[in-house]
Amino acid sequence: MATGRLGVGETLGALNTALGPGDPVWFKETRARHLRARDFLAPRPALQARFGDGQVPERVVRAVAGLQGPGVAPVLRCTSTPAGLALQLQRPAVFERVLGAVAAYVAPAAPAAPGPRILLHCPALRSAPGALRLSQLRAVLVADHLARTLRAHGESVRLVPAVRDPHMPTFLQQLRVDWPAASERAATEALRNRALAELSPAQERGALPRGVLGTVCLKELVQERGRAAGYDPNLDKCLVTEDLLSVLAELQEAARCWPGDSPPSLAAAPDANADRCMVVHVVSCEEEFQQQKVDLLWRKLDDQAPLTQKHLVCGPVKVAGAPSTLTAPEYYELRHAQVCEASAAKHGRDLARDPAWTEVFSVLSVATIKFEMLSTAPHGQLLLALADSSISTKGTKSGTFVMYNCARLATLFEGYRHSMEQGLYPTFPPVSSLDFSVLQDEMCKFLVQLSMDFSSYYNRIHILGVSAQQNGVGGCGGAREAKDETSRPFLSNRHLDHTCLVKCLPVSSFCGPCVKCFTPA
Repeated sequence: MATGRLGVGETLGALNTALGPGDPVWFKETRARHLRARDFLAPRPALQARFGDGQVPERVVRAVAGLQGPGVAPVLRCTSTPAGLALQLQRPAVFERVLGAVAAYVAPAAPAAPGPRILLHCPALRSAPGALRLSQLRAVLVADHLARTLRAHGESVRLVPAVRDPHMPTFLQQLRVDWPAASERAATEALRNRALAELSPAQERGALPRGVLGTVCLKELVQERGRAAGYDPNLDKCLVTEDLLSVLAELQEAARCWPGDSPPSLAAAPDANADRCMVVHVVSCEEEFQQQKVDLLWRKLDDQAPLTQKHLVCGPVKVAGAPSTLTAPEYYELRHAQVCEASAAKHGRDLARDPAWTEVFSVLSVATIKFEMLSTAPHGQLLLALADSSISTKGTKSGTFVMYNCARLATLFEGYRHSMEQGLYPTFPPVSSLDFSVLQDEMCKFLVQLSMDFSSYYNRIHILGVSAQQNGVGGCGGAREAKDETSRPFLSNRHLDHTCLVKCLPVSSFCGPCVKCFTPA
């Protein structure tokens, strides 16, 4: 069996190279209806731009069909379709490679070369918890998730701002969000002097309120960078305040003084640090316009401002049947109360009042909130249903449903392990003995799909034999059931026709002790 970790990036790189010089055109297919026929696609318009008439030379098609190389997935066929050049993988071979080396895929691949340092900026964390809107809470959770993901892949990440509101650290701790606390305020003198030099003429300023220095024109900078950069064409002037300079000073210091670095040299070139750091502003849609002003003002007042600044804008959060003024803490308390009520209904009121379960309910509440906030692409609108039914294990759209099936799996694996130690079940067969030809479908991409497939499979197939206690008979009866259940081929069409079952590990990242709370009856 071939060895080496397969990668989507490596496969895409090889596919684009096979087409010859030019911009990348291939993409990984993700839509369920298209995955039945293809795994990668080079769209027809892109091929027309590359080859003129859109007809891909036969030699290129043959090169794509015979693609090989480190990390490149084995190709089954490459065909020309109305949509473009469609490529299908040898899925049984891919599954065999992946399942034969699961540990290599669980651990993130080390980056080929050190990338730029990443400064994650979430402006919403400058407010108090009680003023945090749901759209801002979404931005906070996206920023936290992004930081964890980048660090897991070996990237160097720094978080700003350091929270200063005395109540915010407690709220973030409730949410299991790891964010730095307040530090000394950065000096603003240099930025203030530069801003004063850039201010509009005095006659245009008039009488200004306290803390306001004046206005700076950004129009020229917007035109210089071009609309292709994504800036709002209506950006014109920016009101410069002491608070805004404090924001810029914190960003400036965070980008220049990375932990572990030696103090910057005074003789350093003006743009010495400009290309070493990439800034990602994670903002709600309501904060987008103001954050673009901050971005441009930073560039205007600081010659060493990072050249690359990205804006990850989170879409609005709408609540069905609730006032639009619902705050983040109120949302948390609502979900926490619902989790406690659901657990009490399932296990009794005494359990809900047991201090030993306080932590479990808190973890479940946070897992439910994170699942709701992160299950929709960040740029899209998110619609929340706050009714009690939205956290039911009977539905198929909630985080609770996912955690319930995670608990099912954990209980199933634990029961198998104990029964195997008692001799009721055989050990897992070696990977080399499995029949991977029965695995033809795409694996699930999302936890909801995984849970739905597992729930459907579990309801149809009694995976493990009935125990002696459940069957009401002696040990022999239980052993006979176990023998009947495990005597069938391990990967038969009946036993594993939902290939997503092999991808259950990510579920556990949402909650830890939920097995106790949702152990199936």
